[in-house]
Amino acid sequence: QKVFRVILQNDEQVEIINSLSNNMQVDFWQPDSVALVRPKMQVDFRVEADKSSEVENLLKENGVEYRVLIDNLQAALDAQFDSKARATGHSYEKYNNWETIAAWTADIAAQNPDLVSRSVIGETYEGRSIYLLKVGKSGPNKKAIFIDCGFHAREWITPAFCQWFVKEAVETYGKDTVLTTLLNSLDFYVLPVVNIDGYVYTWTNNRMWRKTRSKNAGSLCIGTDLNRNFNAGWCTIGASDNPCYSTYCGSAPESEKESKALADFIREHLSTIKAYLTIHSYSQLLLFPYSYTYNLPSNSEELESIARVATERLTSLYNTKYTYGPAATTIYPAAGGSDDWAYNQGIKYSFTFELRDTGRYGFALPESQIKPTCEETLLAVKYIANYVLEHLY
Repeated sequence: QKVFRVILQNDEQVEIINSLSNNMQVDFWQPDSVALVRPKMQVDFRVEADKSSEVENLLKENGVEYRVLIDNLQAALDAQFDSKARATGHSYEKYNNWETIAAWTADIAAQNPDLVSRSVIGETYEGRSIYLLKVGKSGPNKKAIFIDCGFHAREWITPAFCQWFVKEAVETYGKDTVLTTLLNSLDFYVLPVVNIDGYVYTWTNNRMWRKTRSKNAGSLCIGTDLNRNFNAGWCTIGASDNPCYSTYCGSAPESEKESKALADFIREHLSTIKAYLTIHSYSQLLLFPYSYTYNLPSNSEELESIARVATERLTSLYNTKYTYGPAATTIYPAAGGSDDWAYNQGIKYSFTFELRDTGRYGFALPESQIKPTCEETLLAVKYIANYVLEHLY
């Protein structure tokens, strides 16, 4: 399997990619659906091994500028596990499967009872418990920040960040002044993996799976894109009503047990949750609403300035370049996202991170990049959290 990157010059070349995706199984990595492909856009997509020379010939014949980003995807996936930390159990510097993460949520809460507690906010389509960690010193009337990871099953770097965040909280409480102040003054709700069934499936069956694992009535195609399943311009733009598409919006908003559990929890805690951070990959972006419309939110200037400083903090560590801005124009329009939904619930600090990288590895980011990715991302998250603390509403 190969991953190609094409730069499309005009509408004719966009048509070529359209017909390609109609004629064979093409997995779009960036953007995440053929419907979003536009001229002058950089497009990354994966094709099956037996089709790659056919695709290459087609691109050549039509003068489409392309390069092969990943020549052998299986080799890249095998090479992901390059961490020196070959612990048998849980490790913060390697990718952990769901069983290991679930056990970790229990352990971290048991070992740090004064800082971490675990609850179950629902269960997945396949019956797995959805664990939520609450991180912070107990105190009266505390406001909170909600952070989630693992919306899209194949974005493995994101659950790694949620675990890292909790690790940093418990290890540096009382040492790191900023984090200590944050944990004394705020609670952090951390949902390590939203799409647990999908995540399990990426470990057992198909590493490139994105959606949930629910059955769709009247279709053999499985799953819904959780980040198109929220009631924010639901299924209008950048989402598909076809269950076979990777951006399928579901049969209705919150049709998925996972999105409903998340939304129910946030609705129940709306008076305390003051910021919503959702972690995705890849492309090195920090986005704020809206995705489903080109209209800007009322506090867009404030969100822009927070994002600007947060990305400066992030870049300061390893010089990783991030782009920031409103999602619809900065990446592409997409309806039904959790960030837009949270914002429309009145959570005025709502951000989406797209972590490393920009396509060299894409979803196959090596484990050796977990630590630097998490370290730099933490700087941005700490900045945003501190800003929120100083601007409580």
